[in-house]
Amino acid sequence: MSKPKKQVFSKVKAVKANARARVGTPPSERVLPDPKQKLAAKPKHKPTMADLLNSSGEDQ
Repeated sequence: MSKPKKQVFSKVKAVKANARARVGTPPSERVLPDPKQKLAAKPKHKPTMADLLNSSGEDQ
């Protein structure tokens, strides 16, 4: 079995660990909704009166 590798001191990791200990962990990243997907969900044109009348007749 080989010896574990010796840990090298990192200033950045030490500063971050100190900040986490004092302030706490940073909040998780917020994902913003994609505007292109939002537009794709909406129909491009309003349905015409003929489309509305035809669609209501099929349900009955």
